[in-house]
Amino acid sequence: MTRPSARVATPDDWPEVVALRTRVFVDEQGVPPEIEQDERDATAVHVVSRDAADRVVATGRLLLPADGSAVAGIGRMAADASVRGLGHGAAVLAELHRQAALRGATAVELHAQVTARRFYERAGYTAVGGEYLEAGIAHVTMRRVLAEPHDGHRVPGGHAGGTGRM
Repeated sequence: MTRPSARVATPDDWPEVVALRTRVFVDEQGVPPEIEQDERDATAVHVVSRDAADRVVATGRLLLPADGSAVAGIGRMAADASVRGLGHGAAVLAELHRQAALRGATAVELHAQVTARRFYERAGYTAVGGEYLEAGIAHVTMRRVLAEPHDGHRVPGGHAGGTGRM
C-alpha cells in the first residue's frame, strides 16, 4: 500500500475541499454552516490529500501572520471518516508544516479539538493553555516549533490574520 501524500491545493480542488469540510464540520460535528467558511479561505494556503480513487479525503489550511510575527496558524483540518487513521491527515499536516517553513514561519499554532489532541501531540505539538469551547466543541490551543526548510529556500507568501476558528 502506498503511503498517503499531500500537496498544495489548486483552484480546481476547491469544490472537493468545501464538500469535505462540510461533511466533517457541518454534517458530522454540527458546526453552523455560516461559520465553516470565512474570508481567510481566500488568502490561506490549502493542502489536500487524495485517495486511490483520486478523491480529496483530507485537507487543512495555513494562515500566515499579518502582524509580522513568525507564528503561522493551521486550521480546518478535516479527514473523511473512511480514511481516518490511515495517514492522510498526517500527510496534510506535514505539508502544512513544510509550506509554513518555506514562507518564513518558525512555529505553528492551531486550535485542536480535544478529541484530536493525541494526533497533534504525536506530530510534536504541545498545549499552550486550557480547554475552551469553539463552535460548541471543546478545543485546546497547541503550538509546534518548525525546522528550517530542507532545501534552504523560502517562498514569499500572502498574509492572513484574525483570531477565532482557524
